[in-house]
Amino acid sequence: MPAKLFTAGPVACYPEVLEEMGRQMFSHRSEEYHRLHRETVERLRWFLDTNHRVFLFPSSSTGIMEASIRNCVKKKLLCTVTGEFGERYVRVAEANGREVVVLQTEPGKPVLPDRLEEELRRHPDVEAVTVTYSETSLGLLNPLPELAGVVKEQGKLLLVDAVSALGGVEFSPERLGVDVCFAGSQKCLGLPPGMAVVSVSEEAMAKSREMANKGWYFDFERYDRSQQKDETPVTPPIPLILALNRILRMIEEKGKGRYFEEYAGRARRILRGVKDLGLTLFTEEKYASPTIFCLNAPPHLSGQEIYLRMRERGVELAQGYGRLRERTFRIGNMGYITLQDIEEMLGKLAEVLKTP
Repeated sequence: MPAKLFTAGPVACYPEVLEEMGRQMFSHRSEEYHRLHRETVERLRWFLDTNHRVFLFPSSSTGIMEASIRNCVKKKLLCTVTGEFGERYVRVAEANGREVVVLQTEPGKPVLPDRLEEELRRHPDVEAVTVTYSETSLGLLNPLPELAGVVKEQGKLLLVDAVSALGGVEFSPERLGVDVCFAGSQKCLGLPPGMAVVSVSEEAMAKSREMANKGWYFDFERYDRSQQKDETPVTPPIPLILALNRILRMIEEKGKGRYFEEYAGRARRILRGVKDLGLTLFTEEKYASPTIFCLNAPPHLSGQEIYLRMRERGVELAQGYGRLRERTFRIGNMGYITLQDIEEMLGKLAEVLKTP
């Protein structure tokens, strides 16, 4: 099993997190759990710089993707698609019977504000817009602040997949006007998989209150009622909530500014390192995500060959996704990664690139 993970998730977990998860369990209706839930939600709101409601969901991020549709869209929405996970939003919406307007870009290209504004003027009846902030499949960071401005000017709800951005890119959903913003535990926050977090605006909650047929498990109103008792409607993943509380305490102690600067510093080192090896980004550098880099494979090796040869050397990268499986490979910058890990990874990648 490779010792070093530079994956798209799950990622390497912080040692302190793994230690915290080893604690004995307690009842999810006990005062011990109520205190843990309350403290974790408060810390998460601090981390996201938001007064919006923040819920802890025992599901993957895709569960919240579906919840955002069922709670916030009655008939029609616009989905921006810059890669595989933007396409997933489309499939989830259509599977729930919604009409979808698709704004799709060329591979590796971001959604730009002018084009989004044009599509919204052509389709004034859409109720919401979805944006994938960091498109994990391509290592692409969409210009969310500018896109959010367009969406809010048009009076639409904004639903944001921040799965590989939250915890690795500093932003405030509330300040940007994001109505539903979600991510999973297994990405930038450096926790195991199994839990999703979501911030929900008052506008989104109001829409949820008037929605029919939104199901039971992912009903925002149900979570809001339970939150008032410092609980979740169903049995919560207590070990993961302990872990989230621990990582947020660690960030508090370090300081948010220093935490995000360390993330940015790791990203700069990886980017400089792969450039020095003669590799190029699949996306335009201006729009490269700092949490995962999608790289073009050189002419003499496929992306899959690079991935497999790095595994032989004890390093797990991320394979190219979907149609780009052979042409690209990805290097994740999420979770527990040290600068020494990065130097070792780059050294082994240099070895692999020299092989015929």
